Amino acid sequence: MGKLSVVCVVGVGLLLGGCQSVNTTNGGAVGVERKQYMFSMLSSQQVDQMYAQSYQQTVGEANSKGVLDKTSTNAKRLQAIAKRLIAQAPAFRPDSAQWDWEVNLIKSDELNANCGPGGKIIFYSGIIDQLKLTDDEIAAIMGHEVAHALREHSRESMSKAYGIEIAKQGAGALLGLGQDSLGLADTVVNYSLTLPNSRSNENEADLIGLELAARAGYNPNAAITLWEKMSRQSQSAPPEFMSTHPASASRIAALEAAIPKVMPLYQQASKNR
Repeated sequence: MGKLSVVCVVGVGLLLGGCQSVNTTNGGAVGVERKQYMFSMLSSQQVDQMYAQSYQQTVGEANSKGVLDKTSTNAKRLQAIAKRLIAQAPAFRPDSAQWDWEVNLIKSDELNANCGPGGKIIFYSGIIDQLKLTDDEIAAIMGHEVAHALREHSRESMSKAYGIEIAKQGAGALLGLGQDSLGLADTVVNYSLTLPNSRSNENEADLIGLELAARAGYNPNAAITLWEKMSRQSQSAPPEFMSTHPASASRIAALEAAIPKVMPLYQQASKNR
């Protein structure tokens, strides 16, 4: 039994059955089948809503400062790439077809990008410009980030944080968890949303992202050139993206091993375009 499962059973199992065992996505050609444990009082909709508020605040602040980019060539590239990737997301998660997807580009030297719960995508221009990303490489990053959202890795991390907190406080803490108390600690939510993903979560996002990009007609080999660029960049001044997405030799090797599984999908998509 994994650590998260143990926390759920000990911390909240007495009253609520603790965590629910789920598998948020289909396995796909890459075969991501790990069971996940989600805190039963923290729904996907609640996490999506929490993140959407934060996302809108970020976008609103960027707009007020005049750095929200809707018209540049890169902004148009992002929209086109996102459209193709989002169209493939239901292959892993059918309900994602109903998500309220958003894609925004912020003018900033920051080398970062993410896709939050519910399909909220942000890229910062620095990661495109400084790494001179091709469309295929942008798709590799975006596919990886979308995969985190599809697998609900943020909710999984939050579930673990809630479980640990309740285990510390004792089962009696559950009596105070009403409809308005998902702020059991705002710090728990913020902490779990900004923590680096676990190695297993990163591996899942790499594999699903690789397949999403391939299904959308983007060359999966771009994932290798992307992480090679990341590795070179991190040797001088590590970008923000690298703090949660370290580029290691083992990561690149795992991607190389998975490429043959998705190459037929890329070749088929290329024929159909």
